[in-house]
Amino acid sequence: MTLAFAAGLVLGIAFLAAGAAKIAAGPLWAQQAQAIGAPQVAVAVVPPLEIVIGALLCTRVAPAIVAVIALVVLTLFTALILIRLAQGKRPPCACFGSWSARPLGWRHLLRNGVLIALAVVVLIG
Repeated sequence: MTLAFAAGLVLGIAFLAAGAAKIAAGPLWAQQAQAIGAPQVAVAVVPPLEIVIGALLCTRVAPAIVAVIALVVLTLFTALILIRLAQGKRPPCACFGSWSARPLGWRHLLRNGVLIALAVVVLIG
């Protein structure tokens, strides 16, 4: 197993888990996403998008293209977290649905940094 394959698998599982948890959270996901400041369109689009990204990463379908998409999504999520933290706002994290009800904090940025690094490994691998 190559490093890029392993990174894609871990990243894919994270995306699958995040998307599935958001769907399982139902209306709670929508409330959390809105509290964070996610655009309304994201509430409907993000969970299935995460599942598709995760599935494609796990199955190694077009890994470089999917890694770029994952990087864009993770960068947008990270920017939103940074904006909220800079504003002094710490709504519950909606990252993994009801599994992640802790208020936003620097650990969320660290986690996203690790996920971004995994996407880079997939991209250059």
